[in-house]
Amino acid sequence: MKALVVEDNERNLKLVRDVLGHAGWEVVCAGSGEECLGLAADVDVVLMDIDLPGMSGVEALAALRAAGVSVPVAAFTAHAMYDDRDRLLAAGFDGYIEKPVDVRALPSQVQALLS
Repeated sequence: MKALVVEDNERNLKLVRDVLGHAGWEVVCAGSGEECLGLAADVDVVLMDIDLPGMSGVEALAALRAAGVSVPVAAFTAHAMYDDRDRLLAAGFDGYIEKPVDVRALPSQVQALLS
């Protein structure tokens, strides 16, 4: 399985890449919403940070959907206030993974996006 992680924070990116890689995933990385547009069609799932430089994660999701990319995309975010999950799911995300990431739960959270 192949995951695209869109994250501008190097520490978060390394952690997710290491955890998913250890669980057997091939991980592709992008540091911006613009960069992910050319990579998302060739993966099984996308973890999208919301606060990205330039194009936000919500804008990148809209661009992916407008381009016909239909892979599951999870909001991967530190936005963890009461209504953030509902707001992001209403924006079209297929899932919601909160930061800081639970390294034990992450592989199963990502696998669940494929169901």
